[in-house]
Amino acid sequence: MDKWEMYMEIQQLIKQGFSKSKVAEKLGVSRSTVYRNLQKSPSEMAEWVESIKTREKKLDPYKALILSWLREHPDMSAAQVQDWLQERYESLGIGESTVRAYVRELRTEYRIEKETLPRNYEAIPDQPMGEQMQVDFGHTKQRTPDNQEVKLSFIAFVLSNSRYKYKKWLDRPFTTQDVMEAHEEAFRWYGGIPREIVYDQDNLIVVSENGGDLILTKEFQHYKET
Repeated sequence: MDKWEMYMEIQQLIKQGFSKSKVAEKLGVSRSTVYRNLQKSPSEMAEWVESIKTREKKLDPYKALILSWLREHPDMSAAQVQDWLQERYESLGIGESTVRAYVRELRTEYRIEKETLPRNYEAIPDQPMGEQMQVDFGHTKQRTPDNQEVKLSFIAFVLSNSRYKYKKWLDRPFTTQDVMEAHEEAFRWYGGIPREIVYDQDNLIVVSENGGDLILTKEFQHYKET
């Protein structure tokens, strides 16, 4: 639902006798959004919506570059786009939600469907000691002592033979830099580096899969080679 449609829906529901709280609940928006819309006349709202359409977005200067990435890698996530942008333009301060919204708009405007590649699973025999380590990502929700819910993210390193585990937890999403630092911590904890590391295809390190070969983010590829 675009902003003009939402404005009209709010006006109609209020005329039908619904309270502001009920309108917010029905439309899945905050009450402050309902209040802001009710404060505008139809002409003011139309003018404001038009001004948004013509206003340059923060990521517009990088539009052609982002489009080229999405066309080359249709399964690319917004988090990967943000990662690549910050690798190339370190001074670019941009939030995850802004990038996600911009990528979504580009996919809609240029009809670039997000592809989801199927994954093949098969059992493999245990590897010799020191041969292989598996790396995976995850998150969980926990309660703080004052009963506030927090979301914790983790990266897990598991030695295939002994099942020894090393985990690193953060109270925010991992970045590629966090992932690289966690690798160094795990290697120090284990006292060495296994010959082979098997990764879950997380968007912090993998852009896409090309004929069975993983295409790594530029930053992680550099780490892998050093």
